[in-house]
Amino acid sequence: MSETLDNAVRTYIENHRAAFLDDLAEWLRIPSVSAQPEHAADVLRSAEWLAAKLRETGFPVVEIWPTAGAPAVFASWPSDDADAPTALVYGHHDVQPAAREDGWHTDPFDPVVRDGRMYGRGAADDKGQVFFHTLGLRAHLAATGRTSPALSLKLLIEGEEESGSPHFRQLIEERRDRLTADTVLVSDTGMWSEDTPTVCTGMRGLIDCEVTLTGPGQDIHSGSFGGAVPNPATEAARLVAALHDDRGAVAVPGFYDGVIPLTDQERALFAELPFDEEQWLRTAKSHATSGEAGHTTLERIWARPTAEVNGIGGGYQGPGGKTIIPATAMLKLSFRLVAGQDPAQIEKQVRAWIAERLPAGIGHTVTFGGATRPCLTPLDHPALQSVVRAMSRAFQQPVLFTREGGSGPAADLQDVLGAPVLFLGISVPSDGWHAPNEKVELDLLMKGVETAAHLWGDLAEQGSHAP
Repeated sequence: MSETLDNAVRTYIENHRAAFLDDLAEWLRIPSVSAQPEHAADVLRSAEWLAAKLRETGFPVVEIWPTAGAPAVFASWPSDDADAPTALVYGHHDVQPAAREDGWHTDPFDPVVRDGRMYGRGAADDKGQVFFHTLGLRAHLAATGRTSPALSLKLLIEGEEESGSPHFRQLIEERRDRLTADTVLVSDTGMWSEDTPTVCTGMRGLIDCEVTLTGPGQDIHSGSFGGAVPNPATEAARLVAALHDDRGAVAVPGFYDGVIPLTDQERALFAELPFDEEQWLRTAKSHATSGEAGHTTLERIWARPTAEVNGIGGGYQGPGGKTIIPATAMLKLSFRLVAGQDPAQIEKQVRAWIAERLPAGIGHTVTFGGATRPCLTPLDHPALQSVVRAMSRAFQQPVLFTREGGSGPAADLQDVLGAPVLFLGISVPSDGWHAPNEKVELDLLMKGVETAAHLWGDLAEQGSHAP
């Protein structure tokens, strides 16, 4: 039965592939650049285009949700099965800025298919990965003979992700009653490589701050006062030097409280990935690895919290010398967080650590920006296993696991909706997100379609997984 169903899904996808790609190319021609005010009308046009296609797909409820910035698109299709669980798919329809003079071989908003790839801004990030759900859902319905999905399906496609999602949390808090779901599926991610399908299980959180140190009321002569009054620039350097211990661990007291450590199984699964550290260093434009002792490079960037100095300054910066004690100095710090860490608690710890280390005569202010919580789905979670099975059926090979070292709005969805976050993406590193000549591998895009077609039935069989 499973083989028959798989064949029916593949046949449907192949028969509708050309029309699907034509539609995707049409969407990519809309320059929905949320960061540029002159494209505000295009972002709205992009939302309207997607809304129309979702209605055409069969969603009985499709709405454009305005925000203080760019609009999001919401769609809902309840299952005819009364006890079916609910899944919410997240993605975004806005794109990064792009211009031919940036190094594109062709117009970034006039997509081109070449050598099995579609080139165009948004092909991978994220229009292609949003749009594959439309054909995947239709294949699911056609292969099973259903007139509604096996589970209740909702979509929330944001319009400001490439601008930092400034209004996203407020949107989902205000619309929480419409967004309730047992699982959240994020299709704004990727795989390890073309030959190694993977599922991401979590993303790190983020909190950052700017520290301003003050000393004398103005720059003063280092010959007359040096060595006798505190120097803000010196104290900035001392803070930086004290941020890590000699094993590369963050030295802020309490920083690791609550951190969920990697299991032996997770470490073994990371080790199975074909990681080439020398190639990774070349990509990083670095000559050596560094970081917390006792952890591999992948563990450091995916599963361990970090503290980084993003900027440091103070005093005279011009040519030649100027023998002063500067009046001010500054630091910019950021902290990547992992499951078990609370951004609000980290802020308290960092504030206390800075205050305790500064001598009399040095004033300071610490200004924190917005925070993003970390999210993590355990390997044995039934919904995650549904994603793995669906992807394995599509790719016809085992699926490995990764995490994301960066941060995104997925954690807000988990935090506000109280549902586990899953990741389904088929993009690969060579797709060039945010870079000139962004593309998507068309065969992989079809594998994403096929995975989505299998996923809804599998998740429905698992039932509700709400905590």
